[in-house]
Amino acid sequence: MRISSQLCLLLFTLSVTGTALAEIRETEATRLHIETVKSGFVHPWGMVELPGGDILITERDGQLKRLTPNGLVVPILGTPKNVFQEGQGGLLDIALAPDFATTHRIYLSYAAENEQEQAGTEVMLATLSKDVLIDGKVIFRALPKRNGSRHFGSRLLVTEQHLYITLGDRGHRDRAQFPEDHIGALVRLNHDGTVPKTNPFHNDPTKQPHVFSYGHRNIQGIALDNNGDRIWTHEHGPQGGDELNIIESGKNYGWPIITYGVNYGLGTQIGEGTQKAGMQQPVYYWDPSIAPSGMTMVDSKQFPMWHGDLLLGSLKFGLLVRLEIKQGEVTHEERMLNGQFGRIRDVIQANDGSILLLTDRKNGRLLKLTPSQ
Repeated sequence: MRISSQLCLLLFTLSVTGTALAEIRETEATRLHIETVKSGFVHPWGMVELPGGDILITERDGQLKRLTPNGLVVPILGTPKNVFQEGQGGLLDIALAPDFATTHRIYLSYAAENEQEQAGTEVMLATLSKDVLIDGKVIFRALPKRNGSRHFGSRLLVTEQHLYITLGDRGHRDRAQFPEDHIGALVRLNHDGTVPKTNPFHNDPTKQPHVFSYGHRNIQGIALDNNGDRIWTHEHGPQGGDELNIIESGKNYGWPIITYGVNYGLGTQIGEGTQKAGMQQPVYYWDPSIAPSGMTMVDSKQFPMWHGDLLLGSLKFGLLVRLEIKQGEVTHEERMLNGQFGRIRDVIQANDGSILLLTDRKNGRLLKLTPSQ
């Protein structure tokens, strides 16, 4: 039988290890070698690679695992005890402090419950010492905590100067328009958890000084531009209207006053339409929704054909989505994998330039993508 690349049929081959089954997938610009590095993770949510090649992976039920280069999975002790494990809540994202090489400090974001059984996103800074987290300190609490188990965010981005924490509206959509609290906001902190004096509401006693932008529904991906001059986010819309945005200090991104989505099952308008003066338009949006999750901008010698493109996962359709970016605009979208591996929860670029994916399922997998020879 003749195999057509236009049909994107799967070819199966033994991986370079000689034991793990890998798959070859045709894409527009390259042929991908997709290897299952490890399976058995319980609804994995976030990951980060350590300098030596180990990978830290969060599981939504509150567990943190270290995966060694030879495939050994080691539990990390000392994770937060008050993780709210319900609905979209749980242990969420992970990031390395910029001085990790000397301090071994990491950030963890998670949904946390209070004594009134209300929940909200928190971020802990702790030191990783011999597979135990020590000296853990909560450096941020999203307030107010709310009932319900939806829309916690929460991705972490560490830049040279700041820590960004993405949040959601917690199902209380109208509060996203009020930077008096943290509902529906993107938060910016110094690395130690203090508030930067350059934050837009730092000198306004009626606003939360942590807030960097607001009017967001549920930000599930954040990435720094390769040039270091733009921050990209994407967020879940309602039925339709998932958004890709470039974040600017103090700006209002419109939810729920403006959106390209509609009310679930009804198709009726939300808010005042799709545009309003003083509110930011998305760079790009998806209708129907793809439920985007995780995001990275490619800067890899292994994938020069994708340099400067955004890669993000899709929970709804199990896609790896590639967006070509030119001068801050999306000029082309490619959809890959097409549900073959299930829900794609996180996407990062590894230290060696390969692309790593996490699949969101009870038996979740870590996948490694490299160009096929």
